[in-house]
Amino acid sequence: MHDLPRFVTAPRQVRALDFGHVMVLVDYRSNRVQCLFPAAAAHWTAAACTGRLDTVPGGLAAQLLASGFLIPKPAATPWPVPVVAPPSPPSWGGAEHPAGTSRPQAPRGHGTAAAAALASVLAIKTVGHARHAMQRITTALNTTASRCRCPATPAQATAAVLAVRHACWYSPARTACLEESAATVVLLAARRLSVTWCHGVAPDPVRLHAWVETEDGAPVAEPPSTLAYTPALTIGGHHQHQP
Repeated sequence: MHDLPRFVTAPRQVRALDFGHVMVLVDYRSNRVQCLFPAAAAHWTAAACTGRLDTVPGGLAAQLLASGFLIPKPAATPWPVPVVAPPSPPSWGGAEHPAGTSRPQAPRGHGTAAAAALASVLAIKTVGHARHAMQRITTALNTTASRCRCPATPAQATAAVLAVRHACWYSPARTACLEESAATVVLLAARRLSVTWCHGVAPDPVRLHAWVETEDGAPVAEPPSTLAYTPALTIGGHHQHQP
């Protein structure tokens, strides 16, 4: 433990999900993700309860500090213990997840607005250091969500998602779940309508996904496989957690 601090904490932008066989750390500022197996995960949880680093093995402690998942503190500063996430049954790498290859149909009257919403998200993502792209997007979504006055109905939310997916089909830039879900929030917010933006983790294999939910917590225009993801960060609706 030579040259390592005695006290540490996890930055507020770090989320930890414990699936039992693996703990997943997500840093929403630096875009870093790290997996800890049970022995290392137990050290993380113990340190979270005490704010002390002296019980963590030196190699693991140095790695967590170097990657920014822990930062030094002058005094003990405990942080929230990991969220206990439901494990998924072993897939042995054989689980299937739907992928879209056909052009989605856009609801009438949403095309131009959806394209503008997508363009604004792509601009936020690309203007600046790539390492902080996720932080820029979540900051923008927090600001956008704060201006909404009424929850979107399932029909309104579904129409927005389909309109954005149609716009994504023609986008020359990378458009995946992150860009699509964020653009949906922006599109609805133009009408002061809100949905809950979710970013979560699923195990076996560990993977990330972003989607939107209606006020009652139902995923919008998502396949059943989305239920395998445990939200690590949610913005808007009844839940708003700033990274």
